[in-house]
Amino acid sequence: MLIHPYSPDWNTHFESIKNVLDKCLQGLDYTIEHVGSTAVPGLSAKPIIDIDIVFNDPSTFPLIKQALELIGYFHNGNQGIEDREVFKRAGASQHEVLDAISHHLYVCSADSSALKRHLITRDYLRNNEWARAEYQQMKYQLAEKAGQNQKAYAVLKEEQVNKFIDQFYQNFEK
Repeated sequence: MLIHPYSPDWNTHFESIKNVLDKCLQGLDYTIEHVGSTAVPGLSAKPIIDIDIVFNDPSTFPLIKQALELIGYFHNGNQGIEDREVFKRAGASQHEVLDAISHHLYVCSADSSALKRHLITRDYLRNNEWARAEYQQMKYQLAEKAGQNQKAYAVLKEEQVNKFIDQFYQNFEK
């Protein structure tokens, strides 16, 4: 199954990765946010931890990039989303935590619209049971429609979920 019932292990996994990242980024000015569906208690999700490293000063990004490269990540560009840089594991070195826990790692400036979208979506789903239930149902339906195929699911989700998430912004601004 592509979508799994909520697991409290997801927070533990996030904390494990965060601890490694904190050691790697020691001395830099940043915060780390657990975003995505695994950050929402009670919400079913793909068991992949989404993480945003957030910086205020643009001169910090090259230092974060360099530090992440030292622990086996490579910079994979913004993949078409402004102010959200993607980092993936390079596979050249093994790390007992980073290679054991499936995760997506992003680096965003504090004023990034992608970061704002991640945080508003996470917080809205955490605080609105109706939205969490509707989103969860939508995810299960899309996974079924995609034949439990992750790539097909991602395409369907991109097409159909953005409109749903846009409601959060309208409600958030009220």
